[in-house]
Amino acid sequence: MVDDERWKARFRAARMSLPRWARDAPSRSIYRSNVTGTWEIYTWDRDTGEQRQVTDRPNGTWMGTVDPSGQWVWWFADTDGDEFGVWERVAFDGTTESAPAVPELEPSYPSGLSLGRSGLAVIGRTTDQGTTIHHCQPGAAPEVLYHHAEDAHVAALSRDESLIAIGHSEHGDSRHMALRVVRPDGATVADLWDGPGKGVYGAGFAPVAGDTRLLVNHERRGRDEVLIWDPVTGTEHDIVLDLPGEIGADWYPDGTALLISHSHEARDELYRYDLSDGSLTRIDTPRGAIGGAAVRPEGDIEFSWSSAAEPPVIRSTSGAVVLTPPGPVAPPSVPVEDVWVDGPGGRIHALVSKPDGDGPYPAVFDVHGGPTAQDDDSFVATAAAWVDHGFAVVRVNYRGSTGYGSQWRDAIEQRVGLTELEDIKAVRDWAVESGLADPARLVLTGGSWGGFLTLLGIGTRPDDWSVAVAAVPVADYVAAYEDEMEGLQAFDRSLFGGSPDEVPDRYRESSPLTYVSQVRAPVLILAGENDPRCPIRQIDNYLARLADLGHPHEVYRYDAGHGSLVVEERITQMAAEMDFARKHLGMS
Repeated sequence: MVDDERWKARFRAARMSLPRWARDAPSRSIYRSNVTGTWEIYTWDRDTGEQRQVTDRPNGTWMGTVDPSGQWVWWFADTDGDEFGVWERVAFDGTTESAPAVPELEPSYPSGLSLGRSGLAVIGRTTDQGTTIHHCQPGAAPEVLYHHAEDAHVAALSRDESLIAIGHSEHGDSRHMALRVVRPDGATVADLWDGPGKGVYGAGFAPVAGDTRLLVNHERRGRDEVLIWDPVTGTEHDIVLDLPGEIGADWYPDGTALLISHSHEARDELYRYDLSDGSLTRIDTPRGAIGGAAVRPEGDIEFSWSSAAEPPVIRSTSGAVVLTPPGPVAPPSVPVEDVWVDGPGGRIHALVSKPDGDGPYPAVFDVHGGPTAQDDDSFVATAAAWVDHGFAVVRVNYRGSTGYGSQWRDAIEQRVGLTELEDIKAVRDWAVESGLADPARLVLTGGSWGGFLTLLGIGTRPDDWSVAVAAVPVADYVAAYEDEMEGLQAFDRSLFGGSPDEVPDRYRESSPLTYVSQVRAPVLILAGENDPRCPIRQIDNYLARLADLGHPHEVYRYDAGHGSLVVEERITQMAAEMDFARKHLGMS
C-alpha cells in the first residue's frame, strides 16, 4: 500500500537555496524558500538572525539578488510566470515598499544583471528587437551600453565598475558564445572568442578593486574548463587540472585562489586552487551533488548538498549546518545505481532507482530537460514519488547532456531530438533485456525538452512505450519557434542551423506534430497558460490533432508559466501524472 503522505511530504518539506551575501556587508544574505508553500525571496541578517520574506506573489518569485552594499534587494517581477517583466527593488531592512528599480526601462525578458557598490546597475533586456544592455547610474537616465539583434547577456562587472563583460552571439551561434569587455561609455577594451563550436563565458571579475582579471569558462580541449583572462593586458592564465569530467570555478574573496567545482559522472567535488603555486587541495564533501558553493570572507565554504537518497541541506566546511528551514525534513528515498550502456554515439550513462522487490518492474524513463543539462545524484522528489508507487526510474544522460564533454553535448545539432532518442532507445532496450523493466509497462515522461523528447519518442518509436506524460513540451516545433522568446529562437537557430524558413526539413523531421498519427500510447500533456518557452498555442495544435484522430489523451492546464513555483500545484500535477500512468497500465 502506497503511503500518499510520504511522497507528498517530500514536496511539502521546506526547502531553501544556498544563501548569497552582499559583497561589502557579508552579514546580509538572501535566499529562496518554499516555506510558505510558494517559492519566494527572503532576507537573512546573520548578525541578528532575523529572516524576512521579501516577495509574496500568487505564482511565486524565482530571481533575486542583493546589491554589494547590502542595502537593496532586487527581484524580477513578471506576470504569472511569463518571464516578461521588470526588476524591482526593496530595502533589505524592509523600510521601503518594493518599486521598479529603473522606472524608465520597459518590461522585457531578463538578460543578466550586475550591481556595483556605487549603486550602478548594468541591466540586460531582451525583446523582439534583440538584446539591449543598459548602464544605469543612480539619479541618471539609463544609457544604452550595447545592442544587437542576436542573443547577448550581462556577464560581469568589475569591482571598481570600470569594466563590463558581455556575452554575445554576434557570430550567430548562441550555443557557443563570445566575450566582449567594454568601458562604461561602451568603448571596447578587448574581445575573446575561440571560434566556431567553442564557447567562452564570463564567470566573474576578480573581487578586488583595480584588479582587471576575469574568470572565464571555456571548452578549448573539448570539455568545460576555466582560465583567467586580463582584457586590459591581454594575458591569459590557463588553469589545467588533472581531473576527469568538467570544471567550473569561482573566486576566493581576496582573489588569490579559486574555488573549483568538479563534476564527473553525475557527482560533484570541490577543490581549492592556489594561484601562486598551482596547488590543488580537495575540500571534504559527501558523495552526491552540490547545487552551489561559495567562500565566506573568513574562508569557510558554504554549499548546498543532496543525494538521491538524502534530502538537501546547506552545509559549511566548518562542520555546521548553515541554515535549516522550519518544519519536518523530507523523507529519504533510495540511492541511485550507475549504469553504462553502449550506444550508437558511445557509452551512455544512466541513473537507476529501484523500488522494493524483484524485477521486472513497471519503469518510468524520466527524461531531463535542457537539453544542456544532466541528471545527477541529487534528491528529486518526482523520481522518489514514482519509486514509492512501485516503479523503477531510469534517467538517461543522452547525447546533448552536459557533463560528458563538448562533443557529447553538441552531437544533437542539426538532428535535434532524433539523436537523443537513439540513446534513450539503447538504455530502454538494455532495461528490458536485463530484466529491470517490464516491456508492457514502460512510461516515457519528461518536462520541457524532456517533454519534447517524450512526444517525439512516442511518435517515432510507437512500439517502445506504453504511456506518455509530457510536461510543458515542444509539440509543434514551427509554431513553438514563432511564439517563443527571442533568446530561445536564437538557441533554436544555433541548434538546427537556421530558422524554420531556412531549414524547414530539419524542423519538420524533429517536430512531434509530424508523427502524431503514429502515436499508440495514451498521452497526458501538462501545459502552462503563460509559458514563454514552450508556448500554449503549439501544444493546442498537437492536442487538436490527437482529438481529430480520436487518440486517447488528457490535458492538464494551469495558470502559470514554464512550471509552477507553488508546492500544492506541483503535488496536484504529480498525482495527475502517476494516476494517469497507473490507470493506463492497469495498476490502479
